[in-house]
Amino acid sequence: MINRKFVNSTSTAQLRATGLCQSVTRVSRWVAVAAAILVANYSSAETTDTLVAAPAKTTTCYLDGLDEQFQCGKITVPENPKQVDGKQIDIHFAILPAIKNTHPDEALLAISGGPGQSAIENAAGFNRMLTKVRQQRDILLIDQRGTGQSNLLSCDDENMSVLSINDSELDTVAMTEACLASIDADVTQYGSTNAVKDFEAVRQFLGYKKLHLYGISYGSRMAQLYMRHYPEALATVTLDGVVPMQQSLIAIGSSIERGLNVLWRDCQSNLECQQQFPDLVNEYNTVDQLLANTPVSQQVRDPQTDELTEFLLTRSKFTGAIRMAMYMPNIRALIPHAIHQAANGNYHPILGIYALTADSTGIALGMHSSVVCGEDIHRITEQMRKDAKESYIAGSMLDGLVKTCEGWPIPPEDDSFGQPIDSDIPTLLLSGELDPATPPNWGAMAQEKLTKSKHFIAPYATHGVAYQSCGNDLIAQLVDQGSLKDINGDCLQKDVRRSFYLNANTVEALPTVNTPNAIQTTAPANTAADKE
Repeated sequence: MINRKFVNSTSTAQLRATGLCQSVTRVSRWVAVAAAILVANYSSAETTDTLVAAPAKTTTCYLDGLDEQFQCGKITVPENPKQVDGKQIDIHFAILPAIKNTHPDEALLAISGGPGQSAIENAAGFNRMLTKVRQQRDILLIDQRGTGQSNLLSCDDENMSVLSINDSELDTVAMTEACLASIDADVTQYGSTNAVKDFEAVRQFLGYKKLHLYGISYGSRMAQLYMRHYPEALATVTLDGVVPMQQSLIAIGSSIERGLNVLWRDCQSNLECQQQFPDLVNEYNTVDQLLANTPVSQQVRDPQTDELTEFLLTRSKFTGAIRMAMYMPNIRALIPHAIHQAANGNYHPILGIYALTADSTGIALGMHSSVVCGEDIHRITEQMRKDAKESYIAGSMLDGLVKTCEGWPIPPEDDSFGQPIDSDIPTLLLSGELDPATPPNWGAMAQEKLTKSKHFIAPYATHGVAYQSCGNDLIAQLVDQGSLKDINGDCLQKDVRRSFYLNANTVEALPTVNTPNAIQTTAPANTAADKE
């Protein structure tokens, strides 16, 4: 069994903070979602004013994981901006006040990933990562419509056990339709376009003259939309784990395959990992094919409750656990051991990883579907379908997306949405070389028309560079200076690689005879494409 110390709140909080499409391969308690897509469109010819139907109130509040008082509030807006006298919904926000409020007219808006995560529920992670920014500026968190406290669109089934359920037998279409029927909302109004209008309405209500943006994963898409429609409101932008406007997230399947190949390379390049797991790729394929034929059932102790229960390991649970583990360096370090043990009939390490990642992302699946089905499904090309058939992960994601959207009909956004952002706002882009979701070339794609931008690749980071490196210092420098001129990514070169776990508890090498040196590899050079 994986040492319980790794199944902790810190790892879970970091995993939730990273965002993008993490619910894709976990067993949802209401439907097995096999893909997650995002993005939205907005016509710049439309009015940028949002009608606020009722005044918001700001009161003191406490936020999960933090022991100080903050300010929370809400504004009330039309669910459908074109029906101002129709149904109203509340958009909730929280303010982490500056330690020394030297810039009262500015704040940094931190935007969560997903799509479907609550920014307010991730306040503790944002507070740690943005601690230097908060010294002089407020941190603003907004629960995007359909998430958290902002008219949550959720269809969780508390009676469905993620450990014992056979996710391959779920009727995705039927369960999606049932979820839709249970929601009291016009789900067509919960895409990214309306959400950006809500963000701007909150800014205007609070009176901030300028915002600095930090968008992680799906949040980077929201940040780019803000740049497109309200550039006058923005001072600087940071995109972390970048999702370019031009990219359909169906392509995330190939990104996962790339992440696996990088993992195989890293183990092969490490002396202890190479010695302990010399046949890692074949072992992974062996387990994958075994589970493709039939699931494996074992009586286990639930890692969280310690109760005796059934663990039914299916192919999608196995690949999903591996995929999710690649998001965080400390969990990624466990993957070779878990695969090796599974290949030898011991599925407890996989259970540990699966239990940690299966329900830790905090995705509001109703909102998630509204974004996915309105903003990306129509961008599937025949080449994408062809490529997906060559990979179980990509293929299952595509299949799940199509089935979900069959039961969640949303009008598609028009083609103008996918155009690159044309902006001269100082923009910092951060990519992790080990990222299994948003690879570095996605950051380069997003940079196409950002005339004042720098793109840094952190060679040892996965998804969410600022949480794992000095990227947070670079953000603070950008916010403080308002310019990219003196910012460089040299500090990202610091070797912060984690050793792979060779057993359930340690990274210590087992006693071995002398062997030749392991294959030596050079970390990918940090590249910065500068535009100033």
